[in-house]
Amino acid sequence: MGVARNLGPEVAGWMPAAWPTETPMDGRYARLVRLDPEAHAADLFAAFDGHDALWDYMPNGPFHSAPAYIRWAKEAVAGKDPVFWAIYEQGAAHPVGVASYLRITPDHGVIEVGNICFSPALQRSRAATEAMFLMMDWAFSNGYRRYEWKCNALNLPSRCAAQRLGFSFEGVFRQHMIIKGRNRDTAWFAMTDQDWPALREAYRAWLSPANFAPDGRQRERLSDLTQLVRVSSDPLVGG
Repeated sequence: MGVARNLGPEVAGWMPAAWPTETPMDGRYARLVRLDPEAHAADLFAAFDGHDALWDYMPNGPFHSAPAYIRWAKEAVAGKDPVFWAIYEQGAAHPVGVASYLRITPDHGVIEVGNICFSPALQRSRAATEAMFLMMDWAFSNGYRRYEWKCNALNLPSRCAAQRLGFSFEGVFRQHMIIKGRNRDTAWFAMTDQDWPALREAYRAWLSPANFAPDGRQRERLSDLTQLVRVSSDPLVGG
């Protein structure tokens, strides 16, 4: 009698996920539209200008002129993957951040969020959090099984953000890349479609106007809500 082989659970009825569309994503606090260098890059440069630390762990930048940033933006949107989004606070005239889907693999239902650059005007705002929620929600609503976040292992703010947002820590890939001539160990995080229903409810609770006092202070922290869903925690962050 042969030894039983463990082949993993069958994914019954699997169909490839959808490719990101051109349709804007709208929430209560944030609006995301596909990045258009001609329409958005000059405003984005103005939002980022003078904040060189934003680029410390990015593969590009810092940019010291609007033409340089516009050239980068044109190159960034020239291919099929990544798919870049300009982020607005709802009702605002000018974008204040960017993010992208990348390493988009519909056949396996895997997609990553990255190239995240939030200007000081967007950081620590409800719009910033909702922008991340809108991108997650689109991915899981369109057939993706796994949603990834990766960052330089030295980038503690990014690791904290991943955990706050509900990503589970999966480890560090040593000597994963060379970026701007320097070694990069990469911290890996992910959430899955099995995590998403509970995480979606956590976001709904956090983003509700009822969660904020008249002075804008949050009543419940998102990290406390997502902690109930995360399957693992980053040892450098705790919680």
